[in-house]
Amino acid sequence: MSDSVDLLITDGTIVDGTGSPPRPGTVVVEGDRMRLLPVDAPLPEHAGRRIDAKARVVAPGFIDLHSHGGLMILVEPRHEPKVRQGVTTEIVGVDGNGFAPFEDREDLLAFVELDSGLDGRPDLDYDWRTVADYLSRYDGTVSVNVGTLVGNSQLRIGALGWGDVPADANAIDRMRAILRDAMAEGAVGLSSGLDYPPGSYATTEELAALTRTAGEAGGFYHTHVRYQLGDRYLDPFKEAIDIGRRADAPAHITHFYHRETHPGGPEALLALVDDARAGGLDVTFDTYPSEWASTRLLIQLPGWIQEGGPGPLKQRLAEQAARDRLRGEFAARGVAYTGPGGWADLRLGAFRRPDLLRWESMTMAEVMQETGKDAVDVICDLLLAEDLGVNQVTSGPWSETLRAFVRHPVGMVGTDSTFIGAKPSPRTYGSFPRILGQFVRDEGLLSLEQAIHKMTGAAAARLGLTQRGTMRDGAYADLVVFDPAEVRSNATYDEPRVFPSGVDHVMVNGTLVVDGGTHTGAFPGRGIRLGAD
Repeated sequence: MSDSVDLLITDGTIVDGTGSPPRPGTVVVEGDRMRLLPVDAPLPEHAGRRIDAKARVVAPGFIDLHSHGGLMILVEPRHEPKVRQGVTTEIVGVDGNGFAPFEDREDLLAFVELDSGLDGRPDLDYDWRTVADYLSRYDGTVSVNVGTLVGNSQLRIGALGWGDVPADANAIDRMRAILRDAMAEGAVGLSSGLDYPPGSYATTEELAALTRTAGEAGGFYHTHVRYQLGDRYLDPFKEAIDIGRRADAPAHITHFYHRETHPGGPEALLALVDDARAGGLDVTFDTYPSEWASTRLLIQLPGWIQEGGPGPLKQRLAEQAARDRLRGEFAARGVAYTGPGGWADLRLGAFRRPDLLRWESMTMAEVMQETGKDAVDVICDLLLAEDLGVNQVTSGPWSETLRAFVRHPVGMVGTDSTFIGAKPSPRTYGSFPRILGQFVRDEGLLSLEQAIHKMTGAAAARLGLTQRGTMRDGAYADLVVFDPAEVRSNATYDEPRVFPSGVDHVMVNGTLVVDGGTHTGAFPGRGIRLGAD
């Protein structure tokens, strides 16, 4: 053993991410790697830094399987909403809405505009085209590791353009070739967002063909399901599982939960996963532990009005005939003024125009009342005024059934975090601490080692990462030290931008990014590449 090491973490309780029981031990950090010493082993004589972790838990850094930080982190590289939770790696390019690959810069800029109500529209030099170039933007410039999925919207744009057109064999071959190259450059899998055009135009057969390619490259299918399909309850998730079955590849359902407005309970939803796994399929899911969802306001509008991309979309938003057609469709939907899913339940955000800032964090119902306009005119007018970049926060997982998803054996954690607007969903700042504080410590819903396994080792295995997610000799030193008696989320619906308590130290690739609860200003994060991490 070397007589001198970079850092020692002593007297802590190690929860190593494998699901094994907690145990005492010492963690040695040398460069970007770690070693573990038993309690009776002699310590190195010299250490550049020593952290006393008495009464603390030392765990692998948490892995977030669903983040909308793929652009915002490049202009806010400290990424404090996430690192202050203990997150050291997160996955972007989710919901079919990735930012690489794009052969044409104009297509990239158009997609940024289309998706700006969800992933933001920061002032960046959008100079990448490939996954390799995109991932390199994170190397040594941000505070966490970032991996990307390839969105099926990007594949459709590259092979078919922006229209709602069927993919013939040649188009599918073209999409598979683009995906194959992206996977070779380090993408971890394929994502779909089947509420988001143009990816939502894909058929089951098309998605299965793409998933097969992702699986052959060692990746998996990560899906925001087609929520409007069939019974709008079980059928969307049946399609996701069927895609994995047809492709003979792993399928992962992201932000899986039960809504209060669903016709049935959580048992039938979870049984779909259990039955598929019993039949030999590799099916997993993630859940965010918050009652509040968030996405772009554009999700309120059907696919036909969005066809062709931002330019044609904005033309239709201004047309009276299109608005009249929307009114008929909204009436058929029967959206209530109040209650879960109603206009009083939809909070608006991310306004940029000075004359619209007064509506930041107001509900749709309040804006309708103030303007005297109906929902169609409010939505169309706001989207036009803000070049599509309006965000919404609404009711999400039903609190009465959320715990069934959190404690399920194959469930993992994806925060679905958004970083725009004055009041994002509290899941952005508090997901991992809420599980550790409320669900583990206060409610005993699951054990500490079970929870940490979901947040670390299980997520790393899903992503195909062999050197992260568990604590063992030679693994990358992505670590979190927290106080199990104090860790908690402090983020609420009314005050969502509040950091958690109890997370003392966070290390990424051997470098402290949170020290004594304070960000150090370090940027040791890297682009995660499948097969290299």
